[in-house]
Amino acid sequence: MSSQDSTSARARYPRGRAVVLLSGGLDSTTTLAIAIAEGFEPYAISFRYGQRHLVELEAARRVAVRMGVQAHVIVDIDLRQFGGSALTADIDVPKGRSASAMSAGIPVTYVPARNTVFLSFALAWAETLGSQDIFLGVNILDYSGYPDCRPEYIAAYERMANLATKAGVEGTLRLEIHTPLIMLTKAQIIARGLALGVDYSLTSSCYDPGPAGQPCGSCDSCLLRAKGFSEAGITDPLLQRAPS
Repeated sequence: MSSQDSTSARARYPRGRAVVLLSGGLDSTTTLAIAIAEGFEPYAISFRYGQRHLVELEAARRVAVRMGVQAHVIVDIDLRQFGGSALTADIDVPKGRSASAMSAGIPVTYVPARNTVFLSFALAWAETLGSQDIFLGVNILDYSGYPDCRPEYIAAYERMANLATKAGVEGTLRLEIHTPLIMLTKAQIIARGLALGVDYSLTSSCYDPGPAGQPCGSCDSCLLRAKGFSEAGITDPLLQRAPS
């Protein structure tokens, strides 16, 4: 990179490099847009972890290209070996649940320790990149009760990360996990993303999409997404995109 390119990069990304966990869903895509808007140079990480479909991963590729990340790494992990979730085992995905049912207990779509596993890979890449910033699109308001989306979990992981890395021990970097969506409703997340120019037709949120990638419309994730767009007074552009 020439000195002129370096100067240009610093002007565009004054806050340096950040690793963004990108699933291809609505929340992670909005989080990526926020990281860019805040002046971070984005490095996206996604996971092929044995999930029941790869539609969301294909969405992550589209989003990464459209939003111009510096690099997009897709990590292979086989969590199907453990099962324990409707997303990684032959367990039916719940459909048509009410808001009260979704807020009662931890659903079967919870993948055991998934965010802990994902954050560990993101942490390793961040340390290699010389980055002290990781962005994660977790949310505790319009969500399905996952324990690894809570603020106390994020704070505990951040403390651990600064004890567990060479950069943290030597004091050359202090890792921060950014969760810009954690206290927003789905409608607020959508409004924030649209203000930043996010194209939600590129994303996918469904736990159990059809053969052409179309959303089922009745799993918890689809229902929460529909609720968010309805409360924001906006039509979901994903529903206007013809299946490819």
